[in-house]
Amino acid sequence: MSAEHKELYSLLIPLKQERLLVPRMCVAEVITFAETQSVIGDDVPDWYLGTVEWNGRQLPVVSFDGSRADDAASKKRGRTRIVVFHAITRQLKGGYYGILTQGFPQLVRVNEDVLTLDPEWSGDDGQPVLCRVRMIHEYPLIPDVERLEEMVADVLQSAQVAPEGLQ
Repeated sequence: MSAEHKELYSLLIPLKQERLLVPRMCVAEVITFAETQSVIGDDVPDWYLGTVEWNGRQLPVVSFDGSRADDAASKKRGRTRIVVFHAITRQLKGGYYGILTQGFPQLVRVNEDVLTLDPEWSGDDGQPVLCRVRMIHEYPLIPDVERLEEMVADVLQSAQVAPEGLQ
């Protein structure tokens, strides 16, 4: 009998210096970058970029690089896009959020033959990353989307932001 290979269609999402690996089903759409409507306040972290209009609603947008304490200032270069994620928790009332990307995500098939944990990676406490994996010659990060959604919800709540479409 042949062993059944379980595969998962996933996306490699290019960031400024890293790539994220997420299941394809997490992503609703990839859209062209548009200027965000910023939230005014001293407590708004650099990684929270504001909102853009998407499908008749205000979509919160984050720089994942910025959420990892990198410089989010270079967010508007060349092939910048926004990857629209389905929210998996109920913390974001609009049901979606966007992550800034430096190009189009690449569709890949992932199975146990091509994916292993990177034993040399040590994560940053409190950052929205579960782990780093080795996938052939790539070392993408697996984001902690629950934690990221919690971070976005905290920003929206602390800034008392209730844009139209998020309610």
